[in-house]
Amino acid sequence: MSAPQPSAPVLGRFPDFPHEQVIFCQDPETGLRAIIAIHDSTLGPAVGGTRMHPYATEADALTDVLRLSRGMTYKNAVAGLPCGGGKAVIIGDPDTIKSEALLETYGRFVQSLGGRYVTAGDVGISAADLDVIGRSTDHVLGRTTNAGGYGDSGPMTAYGAFHALRAAAAVRWGTADLAGRTVGVEGLGKVGHELVRLLVEAGATVTAADISAHARERVRREQPAVLLAERVIDAPVDIYAPCALGATLTSDSVPTIRAAVVCGAANNQLATPEVEQQLAERDILWVPDFVASAGGVTTGSAEYRRIPLEEVPAQVAKIFDTVTEVLDLARRQGILPGTAAEDIAHTRIQQARTGLKHGYLPR
Repeated sequence: MSAPQPSAPVLGRFPDFPHEQVIFCQDPETGLRAIIAIHDSTLGPAVGGTRMHPYATEADALTDVLRLSRGMTYKNAVAGLPCGGGKAVIIGDPDTIKSEALLETYGRFVQSLGGRYVTAGDVGISAADLDVIGRSTDHVLGRTTNAGGYGDSGPMTAYGAFHALRAAAAVRWGTADLAGRTVGVEGLGKVGHELVRLLVEAGATVTAADISAHARERVRREQPAVLLAERVIDAPVDIYAPCALGATLTSDSVPTIRAAVVCGAANNQLATPEVEQQLAERDILWVPDFVASAGGVTTGSAEYRRIPLEEVPAQVAKIFDTVTEVLDLARRQGILPGTAAEDIAHTRIQQARTGLKHGYLPR
């Protein structure tokens, strides 16, 4: 099978939508240093989580939040959600600087934007943290059920990634059944850990890796059949599922991959846009991360629109259909999956901009 023809860089086939607003937030008293990036609000308020991470420099934090917020625009659009794209980062180690005062102060910055940005959880920010942020802003999703929210979005992110894996398997092997397939899961946090459980229940053989000894021990205790390894990106598996931080797919790592499918919930998996072409040339099917990882924001959108919690899994399971649509478009047009997903998202955004659709989130 010939590889698809080279495409322009990710988000490069079209004039990229510039960021509408980038806000630097600082509070010396609590030690808060945060950046909120609103990429595009054509389809509705910019929805995206807050990540807390010990970035080496403010420039690194800015690069991350700009990429993540742009990815949220496309993630929300391709999933058919009536919301735009935004993201935020708090600079610092959550184990050392996180405090209720800092989170409340951050909430006040979110509130000052008047609903243009709606935050949720991400790496370093739990549902309990969102309860604290919610003391000072109305514009927060994913709080605990006791606080009126829908809880941690991690399980639904994993559930969406699981259905993305099934759809990719159906395209690659002609069946969505994962029984007997070997899967390497990278990252055993709140998403990866749940994905491992779903895969084991589906009959897959799972190899998993995480830098955290605590995360590894939890899987060892709860899923004794899982093989724990130092790394899985080059493991002899059918599917490589990156669920940790991004940029694991590089010009150096792609030649080592033995999996036939790459599909996971990590954001920004491609270190550079050109890497997707390298995957195609090796006949490795890649599901764009902003498609596979949409379960969390689908849950957030449901919470914002007051869709009953019990209906959320069915909404998230539609990621199977979205992945199928993306991969079918890529096959029919001879383009890369990332480009196909961008086409779908860009069309929806442009339709909204020209008045053919209007999906602003009701309140």
